[in-house]
Amino acid sequence: MTTTATTPGGSRARAAIAAKTLRTDRWWLAPLVTFVGLAAWVTYATVRVFMHQWFFVDDYHYLTPFYSPCLTDVCGDAAMFGTPLPKFFLIPEAAFSLPFLLLFRLTCYYYRKAYYRSFWLSPPACAVPDGHKRYSGETRFPLIFQNAHRYAFYAAVIISLINTWDAAVAQATGLGLGNVILWVNVILLWAYTLSCHSCRHIAGGRLKHFSKHPVRYRFWTFVSKLNTRHMQLAWITLGTLALTDFYIMGLAAEWYSDLRFIN
Repeated sequence: MTTTATTPGGSRARAAIAAKTLRTDRWWLAPLVTFVGLAAWVTYATVRVFMHQWFFVDDYHYLTPFYSPCLTDVCGDAAMFGTPLPKFFLIPEAAFSLPFLLLFRLTCYYYRKAYYRSFWLSPPACAVPDGHKRYSGETRFPLIFQNAHRYAFYAAVIISLINTWDAAVAQATGLGLGNVILWVNVILLWAYTLSCHSCRHIAGGRLKHFSKHPVRYRFWTFVSKLNTRHMQLAWITLGTLALTDFYIMGLAAEWYSDLRFIN
């Protein structure tokens, strides 16, 4: 039921609508699926990070990305950068990289939309009221740290280089299914990282004439094409990270053997 009020000047004001939303479709399905998907992934990743085992296959030098770079006393041969951290159940083996990767994903423009809608209901969907009475934007603590996305991007590039190095070192042992999974994961992680909005701005921002910067223009064009698939890459890389970790965990736990093609 709607009613129309009249302003003192005699013109009609905006209609007062009693219903919270006039949408009749299943607008709640997308935020629900997003909530379940993100919650499941975060749960799996948290459990794996604090298991402190089954992260390295010595025979083929497979190192799961959840433990790279490996920096504690339990790393053994997986510690390519030394072991500056002590063994402690609250300290992840990749304690130096995981916080930056988490910050990169949390401040990502797509993920912000995803968890704002699915976890905070702010708002849950278009044309649906916000779940909060007041809106303060991203100008206050802790959301003001969303502005650190560009700096998290720089850290993500360094960590992607480390993941590439891990895949290259493992490749020296021959070729197996684990190598294929590692390389697919690394390539898709690079695609997601480079598709970032901050990367696109770094590539082509602050330029008045693309014609005077042909190299940056070509890179900006490439990044812009990736950027149109940023949402898909965000979800695909969550899947490849979990798949890579689970496959290496199974090999390390001796649940199955690696399918070898060469050596």
